[in-house]
Amino acid sequence: MSHPRIRPARRAAARHRTRRPRRRLLAAALAAVTCLIATAVPSGGAGPVPVGNIQTGIANTLVAPRVVPGANNWFCRPSAAHPRPVVLVHGTLEAPALNWAAIAPTLRNAGYCVYALTYGENALSLNGRFPGLGDIRASARELAAFVDLVRLTTGASKVDIVGYSQGGMMPHYYIERLGGASKVHKLIGLAPSNHGTTLSGLTEIGEALNLLGLFNAFAGVLAPSLVQQEIGSSFQQDLFGDGDTVPGPEYTVITTRHDIVVTPYTQAFLDGPNVENILIQDQCPDDPVGHIGISFDGPAIQHVLNELGADDPNFRPVCRDYGIPL
Repeated sequence: MSHPRIRPARRAAARHRTRRPRRRLLAAALAAVTCLIATAVPSGGAGPVPVGNIQTGIANTLVAPRVVPGANNWFCRPSAAHPRPVVLVHGTLEAPALNWAAIAPTLRNAGYCVYALTYGENALSLNGRFPGLGDIRASARELAAFVDLVRLTTGASKVDIVGYSQGGMMPHYYIERLGGASKVHKLIGLAPSNHGTTLSGLTEIGEALNLLGLFNAFAGVLAPSLVQQEIGSSFQQDLFGDGDTVPGPEYTVITTRHDIVVTPYTQAFLDGPNVENILIQDQCPDDPVGHIGISFDGPAIQHVLNELGADDPNFRPVCRDYGIPL
């Protein structure tokens, strides 16, 4: 079948018509990149980032659970004063938007390059709102890839990690089993589930009633990290069976006497020559902060800033702005 020939004037018009879709595609691509940058850099301009509280964290989680004000500016470059980027690792069932609503802006305003990942998602996570449910070994591999991305984009050889609850324990697997020891300068755990938990005695009650095995059978499929964080779990024995730490990184634990999630609270503590264990109530006896509130607790946040910065062994926080007793 022959085709009609296009005259010169119509050829120009045809070329013009073919360019329009390309221009539209280019405009759409630019718009998508702009949207991605806006999402990845929620802090916007160079001014201070508003420091949130637990209420703003909950509100942000409902809208954008993976977006953390002050974090994930992929154009940030570490300064001489703060040469290492800070990677924030959330806890079980707590989206980054909730977990880091106070700490991420505080660190960003202090001059740090701050990054927060979302890990351990499955069908129960509701699009990032309840993460940290997956197998902890797989989550550690997600962390490894994220740290490599942060190091690549910032040019830093090492990062500092601040983790909460499971997020303070899971990086041990990365450091000790996945080669992270050479890439992490310091690991700071806020109420970390380092040696497992009885969940205020629930695991002991379940075992006494012969119900723990049934729970673990279901949870092992739906949310394996819950089983792995039980006191005495095979995962815990494998991870810490040859010691709590390895040479290289420095380790800090910041926890509260009023923790009812990681119980006994002393389960959070580590043993080793490169470890500092801090109990908030040793310095601020009236601080009622619990497990959930510790990432919003004034003394705890002051300790994080000291550990990342001056690292003064004689540091004592100002006892104010306590987190919630939960």
